[in-house]
Amino acid sequence: MAEKNYDIIIVGGGPGGLTAGLYGARANRKTVLIEKYMPGGQIANTHEVEDYPGFELISGPELAMKMTEHAKKFGMEIVSDEVLEVKVDGHDRLVVCASGDIYRGKAVILSTGGSPNKLEVPGEFKFSGKGVSYCAICDGAFFKNEVIAVVGGGDAAVEEGMFLTKFGSKVILIHRREELRAAKIIQERAFKNPKMEFIWNTVVESINGDDKVRSLTLKNLKTGEVSDLEVGAIFVFIGFIPNSNLTKPALKKDPGGYIITNDRMETSISGIYACGDVRSQLVRQITNAVGDATTAAVAAEKYIEELES
Repeated sequence: MAEKNYDIIIVGGGPGGLTAGLYGARANRKTVLIEKYMPGGQIANTHEVEDYPGFELISGPELAMKMTEHAKKFGMEIVSDEVLEVKVDGHDRLVVCASGDIYRGKAVILSTGGSPNKLEVPGEFKFSGKGVSYCAICDGAFFKNEVIAVVGGGDAAVEEGMFLTKFGSKVILIHRREELRAAKIIQERAFKNPKMEFIWNTVVESINGDDKVRSLTLKNLKTGEVSDLEVGAIFVFIGFIPNSNLTKPALKKDPGGYIITNDRMETSISGIYACGDVRSQLVRQITNAVGDATTAAVAAEKYIEELES
């Protein structure tokens, strides 16, 4: 167990965290980013990114690598550890990690993203890693030439469904409504994809199998009809829960659990900032996270200047 001192501590290594690290270190502030897994966050598990300015098409892992190297160039440190708690100690902010190490800083930037929502149906936990997945790029290649189900109707569900057509013999998207919520251009591509099919107004009642997923029990919400669908895998993309419960005292949040900030990305506790998917806002995209993080890092630097003066 050790206590380490920094100016700016960033929790979470997605695009927001990496951008905050770049700006913090570039301002000559001693900056550390703490990430449980590999830097990059969700984009590290995204097959293709085509909506980040300057890159017509780039793989998620490559973009994550470029962002990481750019931030490290200016002196940002990266620590692999799990953050358990963020606390207030006078003018300092303490970040407590699973390793026992404590990081003391003047400002903390939360870029903690969220965790995938679960269907909460029988068989989901039992077959996790055996045909139930929440990451197409991670697991898609395991189901070559199989029928793959995708649950959801937003951008992520449709985009990941199209990606899965590279592996599956057929991809069936199951949505509880009768129209998708994804952007129109994404919908158009999906409808034109000969390997994609759609089941509307339907929910998954259970996930069935033996040593792996073999079928789904479905229920039509309009007719009440229950049926079985043979599949080799099911990928779930129905949103996620923000990782917003690290701070003590708790931060102000919206009804969905997302952290509320002001226009400087400062939370209800001075010296603690939030950016990206964990923050309450209309849109959650890479560009949002990067913009949020720029503001948060600049605001944190000015906050530290005021403390020092």
